[in-house]
Amino acid sequence: MINEPPVSPVNDPADFASLLAAAEDWTSAALEAQQEGSWVLTSVERRILDDLVAATNPLHGGSLPPHDDESLYVRLGRIRNWAGAVRLAAQAGGWELRPVAGTAPSSLTRPIGMADLLSGIYALAEQGERWQRRMLATIADRNAAARNRPPGHRETLDRALARREPRFTENLAAAEAFFTGPGSLEDLSLFLY
Repeated sequence: MINEPPVSPVNDPADFASLLAAAEDWTSAALEAQQEGSWVLTSVERRILDDLVAATNPLHGGSLPPHDDESLYVRLGRIRNWAGAVRLAAQAGGWELRPVAGTAPSSLTRPIGMADLLSGIYALAEQGERWQRRMLATIADRNAAARNRPPGHRETLDRALARREPRFTENLAAAEAFFTGPGSLEDLSLFLY
């Protein structure tokens, strides 16, 4: 079992669709602000973004999402890594991550910037941590239940997770598409200049 320091959630995990929409909306708004010139990256922001992209290299060998041919450990770990890397980036730059799910970027009364970009990414990245914890709990439950079943009657991990979260497979594929592949965060450094 992985022992982790407690991290308070920033966004309400109740609705994956709102987390995905927030991540897409806030990331797009930040990229648009930067490309239109209302947000000009400082040298510190550039270095932190370059380090963020380097730290979250997906190592998928160029395959496109969903990465069904890989283990759930790898797939969830790839998304989960973004959460820790974004927290480190925010700490390094002195930015505060804030909840963005359910809030439109147009509601800001100030120019959009790095804290908003990181908060948008984090809206979905922290879901990777929740999935990782759920997967580990599911494995523990499945192993405990297997002791009471005859050999060969063990529920697969995919099926056990789908039972706990019926849209897990679709949600994981959507999160992978946000973080990896053409036009995703994997290409973040190409969008910001």
